[in-house]
Amino acid sequence: MNKRLLTPVGALLLSLGLLLSACSGGDGEGASPEPTDAATETVAEVTPTPEATPLPYDAPLTGLKLAEEATARPVVVMINNYAAARPQSGLTNADAVWEVLAEGGITRLVAVFQSTDALTDNIGPIRSIRPYLIDIGDSYGAVLAHAGASNDGYAILQRQDKPYLDEISNAGGSYWRSKDRKAPHNLYSSLEKLREGADKKGYRKDVTVPSYPFKEEGAAEAGEPATEIAIKFLMDNYKVGYKYDAATGLYERSIGDEPHIDLNNGEQLSGANLVVIGASHRTLDNEGRLAVDLTAGGSAVLFQKGKAIEAEWVRAPDGMIRIVRDGEELPLVPGKTFFHIVPTKPTFAEHVTWVQS
Repeated sequence: MNKRLLTPVGALLLSLGLLLSACSGGDGEGASPEPTDAATETVAEVTPTPEATPLPYDAPLTGLKLAEEATARPVVVMINNYAAARPQSGLTNADAVWEVLAEGGITRLVAVFQSTDALTDNIGPIRSIRPYLIDIGDSYGAVLAHAGASNDGYAILQRQDKPYLDEISNAGGSYWRSKDRKAPHNLYSSLEKLREGADKKGYRKDVTVPSYPFKEEGAAEAGEPATEIAIKFLMDNYKVGYKYDAATGLYERSIGDEPHIDLNNGEQLSGANLVVIGASHRTLDNEGRLAVDLTAGGSAVLFQKGKAIEAEWVRAPDGMIRIVRDGEELPLVPGKTFFHIVPTKPTFAEHVTWVQS
């Protein structure tokens, strides 16, 4: 068989072809190296979380931040505090709650509603009004909601043309009776119904809502430790207690040694501020009806941030009861305030005590 010999030039070309094939790795692809993982990685851009815009308005009676200005006229409701009326409804929505003696050693609660938007929640049970309870409501420029009044109370309401909604005499449609309780501990309303009733009566809406001064730290730096507070009116089963919860900054309320609960939501009542003021009490008749002096001023204690600040109360030119020390009004911590009016006899100090637990 004939063998064909390569020429020198052919041999050279063959050698170059074999060399190039070896350099390419023999996979038939180009000689470009595979890209590494590092080369294909991209850096994720981190978008900063925008800071929440602070709410622009302060509620005048709580100092809490709101998205819209709270300009509604306050509504003040007389709340039954008889044992058979507990637990009451709606008190967790109140901006402030006052507690004061009624006849017979029982106490009444005066709930001030202004900034809440819980318009349809039950409020009650609702009871009658007295002259000094009218005085408290007047100090807020409020519409008064109640069921009945003493003779002196009716005289003030009618002769002085007060804005009132009385279930008995002029606003029965603003109230309803619950079948879950026996009368008279079963009368209820709601802010929606009360505001509708006030509109029907033509009561003014454009009133100046009073306000308190507020600071996050309050006035606690001037106080002494006080984490458990006891407030005594007259009867033991109306003894009020508060225990400070440092985690929430609130005082949790009890009455008759039992947690004081809102029936609407099962929550225990609590407040950022507690105020106790001493006022002269005078018995008027055999029924035990009282006159309570809310103009003279006197001793007071403000509790906030686990501290007790001894102070005084005054009736200010704007009609509000204000808590002062060395002539300066003390700031409240933003949140709900419970006010308590206790007798000054035998002594103011006998009615309010506190300890550090």
